[in-house]
Amino acid sequence: MGSTFSAIEMGKRSLFAHSQSMQTAGHNLSNSSTEGYSRQRVELKATDPLYRPDLSREETPGQIGQGVSVGSIRRVRDELLDQRIVAQTNQEGYWKTRDNYILMMEQIYNEPAETSVRTRMDQFWDSWEELSLYPESRSARQAVLARGETLTDAIHQQYRGLKGIRDIIHGDVEGVVRQVNDLSRQIAAVNEEIVKVRAMGDSPNDLMDRRDLLVEKLSGLINITTDQRDPDEFVVHTDGIELVQGKTFRTFELTGGIENDGYGRVIWSDTGTTTNFSGGTLGALLELRDGDVRDEIQKLDTMTMSFVDLVNDIHRDGMGSNGKTGVDFFVEQNFINNIAGNFDRNGDGEFDSSYLYRVTGGNKLSAREQIGLEGTLTLSAANGTVDVPYFSTDMVADVVERINNAGAEVVASLDRDGRLVLKGTTASNADNPDFVIRYMADSGRFLAGYAGVLAAPGVDNAYTWEQANAVNALAGDELAWAVAPIAHPAGWMEVNNAIKADVQTIAAGFPADDGVVFAGDNRAAVAIAAIRNTPVMVGNTRTFDDYFADAVTNIGLKGEQAERSLETQVTIMTELRGMRDAISGVNVDEELADIIKFQHGYNAAARFIATFNEMLDTVINRMGV
Repeated sequence: MGSTFSAIEMGKRSLFAHSQSMQTAGHNLSNSSTEGYSRQRVELKATDPLYRPDLSREETPGQIGQGVSVGSIRRVRDELLDQRIVAQTNQEGYWKTRDNYILMMEQIYNEPAETSVRTRMDQFWDSWEELSLYPESRSARQAVLARGETLTDAIHQQYRGLKGIRDIIHGDVEGVVRQVNDLSRQIAAVNEEIVKVRAMGDSPNDLMDRRDLLVEKLSGLINITTDQRDPDEFVVHTDGIELVQGKTFRTFELTGGIENDGYGRVIWSDTGTTTNFSGGTLGALLELRDGDVRDEIQKLDTMTMSFVDLVNDIHRDGMGSNGKTGVDFFVEQNFINNIAGNFDRNGDGEFDSSYLYRVTGGNKLSAREQIGLEGTLTLSAANGTVDVPYFSTDMVADVVERINNAGAEVVASLDRDGRLVLKGTTASNADNPDFVIRYMADSGRFLAGYAGVLAAPGVDNAYTWEQANAVNALAGDELAWAVAPIAHPAGWMEVNNAIKADVQTIAAGFPADDGVVFAGDNRAAVAIAAIRNTPVMVGNTRTFDDYFADAVTNIGLKGEQAERSLETQVTIMTELRGMRDAISGVNVDEELADIIKFQHGYNAAARFIATFNEMLDTVINRMGV
């Protein structure tokens, strides 16, 4: 038979169930503003009934219900939607970071303001044109000096602005790496707590909300994916490599060294392997620091090196009105101080490398002349070397163009005397120095005999920078070379102090055969002014005006791309988060309605117990004798 007091137990269960439901609704209301909180629902179920297999079953058919009980308290969450949000959040962080910093880079260029490098350079060329009209004028020379100093200040300012942005980005890289390590540690700790709670048979809803929030924050910093094939082991991957596995986690750190201007690489702490982040704030920061900003500094350095070298090459051959010649108009600090370009690259106190920026052949060539030679040039490239074939029917200009289009990190041109000039460009690989010719070889006689660059043909006679005194592989006395810088040229160029001390040292003409410049000779001034519209840029046959136009256009297009992509990503994330809030967010009105509903249920249960209590009181106290 059923218990006389079973109804009391049934009412008690109902009280507990509705009380728990009201507490859960109150918990939801309390956390309606908590970041990452998911609303929770009490799953009520009918308590297992009493089975009556004895003979009394025929008197009472079926099963006797035992009321209600709390089956579980679950959080309302769409896991598929969560995975979509994690997958998209890294792109939001990526484009937001790029948009912020590219805007800063756009402000550095400040085009077409009066303080821009382009405006200052235009004024510098104008001053040389003025000097060509009045080659004996001291005031015209004074204008050249003043415009030259103003130009150097503008180049310095642009370099320092870009360098400052790169330093800020590097500081952000260090901070984000610390955040990633801290979030990984917290996720691993929460994983451990979740496993413990589940082992007790409970649902760790708030802990799982905490973990989901941490994962979303981590996905904004780096590109990650999550996996939980084992219910007790939540795994976070980045680029297919495990970052967090259950209660264990891995960390990152920054390396030191002189490569890449001292900006360290992000590596795995346990293996030392270089990381490769394709998204998130950290991925964008590394791409900006080692890609975009570094490229802009390299372009500015390239322009500066080419500009200084070309102006000095002409001015050095000219003569000032005070009779001085062989004077460079600009000087660069922090160049290799060894005349042969020897340099101690590994820091052991011994020369082990040769840093040459420019090699000028000893023979005069004609651009339209057929070379009548066949062979293959081998030049240093971004990765290894690149081969440049030449044929007997080629003209000198054809070979020069082929070198410049081969993808080598060496470019060629003919100077005003017709001699072949080879120059090192900026290096794509941050481990290689900029403006250094790293390798030259010729299977034939173009460089070795025709142009007068190499002493002999063949691989055994190649020029390679990975040894001291590599200049011994170059041709004879007529050949000239210039050593490379070990610091950024854009940050260190200055007008020669000899010119600042005596403005008459500025050359307007070239000396005659007797070593004296004729009065009114303006050939040097005209030649320098003509650089303005001559295809002379290192790396490409472009003018300086083309360089400035391309530089401003390039950074503008990058800014537009970042802005548009960020707008798109924000729209996507707003929609996804809106969908999540509709599912998991706390609706105050809905929770209040639930509280009223559960309160009525609680009151009904209490009334049921009170009524049954009265019935029992009648049976027990009023049915006696």
